[in-house]
Amino acid sequence: MKAICLHDKATIASFLRRNTALNVYALGDLDEFFWPATTWYGLIEAGELRQVVLVYAQPELPVLLALSNDASGATAELLGMISYLLPRRIYAHLTDDAVAALAESYNLQSDGSYFKMALTDAAQLDQVDTSDVDRLSPADLPAIQGLYRASYPGNWFDPRMLETGCYYGIWQDTALLSIAGIHVYSPEYRVAALGNITTRPEQRGRGLASRTTAKLCQSMRGAIDHISLNVNVENTSAIACYRQLGFAPIATYGEYMLSAKS
Repeated sequence: MKAICLHDKATIASFLRRNTALNVYALGDLDEFFWPATTWYGLIEAGELRQVVLVYAQPELPVLLALSNDASGATAELLGMISYLLPRRIYAHLTDDAVAALAESYNLQSDGSYFKMALTDAAQLDQVDTSDVDRLSPADLPAIQGLYRASYPGNWFDPRMLETGCYYGIWQDTALLSIAGIHVYSPEYRVAALGNITTRPEQRGRGLASRTTAKLCQSMRGAIDHISLNVNVENTSAIACYRQLGFAPIATYGEYMLSAKS
């Protein structure tokens, strides 16, 4: 086996399509919007690509995506080979097979277990009244940032994503009460990953997040085939909301802060 750096989008996409639902984030990062911030590593055995992992360097803190749905050990093998190439501090999404492979080189601080959920029953979206939901634009950035400061501090939000037209919200006069948006959006690869979904604390329990999320998913019909999201397994209210909209868990993984030991 050997580890290589991958540069061909078609090769990477072909591998990731073996499990599109699991790899929506990574597939979206092949889009030219995200591609310049990515570094891809692959494990080759007998001329065959066995595993792929991604380092996304656009945020201030780089992110490692190392997810797998099999027990072959390929992810651990690849990470063991490339660990010396990874940043000294990195945030990681890891399935169980990947954790032990990094423990020798990094101190791992768990940030919880997460479900990766996929939209499997889009018909559920049509049961939601979204008549009070509006599309947001770059002109709404001050209100959006104010909502995140009040309701979702510490979230990662790239204002450039407003240019996609894939952010929706509910207003009360000039106050933005609830928002649903995306982390990844790629009509080229026909995938989207939802994110930055929140409601003002005093407005929760009214179904606002359900309506904004439903409207967002409805708006992507025809352009996107696979929609996914990540949610902490302990966030039972959010999970219930997403289930009602037609999402179902398709994998469990852990998020970790990694700091090099030496």
